[in-house]
Amino acid sequence: MHNTPHWKAHADYSKSRFIIRQMDTAGKTRNSEVPVASLPLIGFIYVTHGEVLVECDGNSYLCQPGHVLIIPANCPFAIMYYHDATGYTGAFAPSVLTDSRPLRYMSTPIHQAFWFDEGVFMGELFNMLLESFKKGDDVFIEKALDLLLSRIKSGQATVAPKAVNIFLESVFDTERSIGNIASYAQEAGISENYLSRQIKQYTGRSVGGWIDIARLARAKKLLSRTSLPVIDVAAAVGLEDQSYFARFFKRATGMTPSAFRKAMQG
Repeated sequence: MHNTPHWKAHADYSKSRFIIRQMDTAGKTRNSEVPVASLPLIGFIYVTHGEVLVECDGNSYLCQPGHVLIIPANCPFAIMYYHDATGYTGAFAPSVLTDSRPLRYMSTPIHQAFWFDEGVFMGELFNMLLESFKKGDDVFIEKALDLLLSRIKSGQATVAPKAVNIFLESVFDTERSIGNIASYAQEAGISENYLSRQIKQYTGRSVGGWIDIARLARAKKLLSRTSLPVIDVAAAVGLEDQSYFARFFKRATGMTPSAFRKAMQG
């Protein structure tokens, strides 16, 4: 069973002091709406494999292996995209910490990367937090959180350039048509080449790659939730040629659009 990286939007976490769970979306790409959530606790996501794209405080944060994202309490956030992601998600109240003063005035997310041996250590630390949470070992949880936060540098958030935020928000907006690089560059007010460089530099993926991800996610949603003919689904995701759409879909999923619909609709 997959454990998604997002939280239940209307669940009551006000009485919780510490929560952690293992995240596992292996082999799964987000293909449905993920609600915006806001926790009364300080949230965190740590990725050990794959990637998770989080929108928070008006910015986009791409979390890849070794990345931790700390989200301020009561700050609305949403998972825009995830694929093949494993790691840990959770939240804690400042009262759990020995010294909560460093986070008292935290108002923006903190996004930090841990590389090589340090990343391995952080992964083990989160795993020990999970095991201690299961055992109810509050003493270890307190000490481990203090150790975690001692390794995080306040104010070191990796914030995407404005053009990257505009593009990522637009390409995953299900209320609008999927465009091409020219339309997204025009919306951001920059050249196609500059947008391509910005997207590649920040996300490690091309503009076309993100467009294909958004196109596939929308096609999966339409095929699994509606009875639209395949030719109309193709048009809805910006591919007028049904044959090309079928090849694109099968190359990405290993299934034809019709076979995928049959599997999803039972």
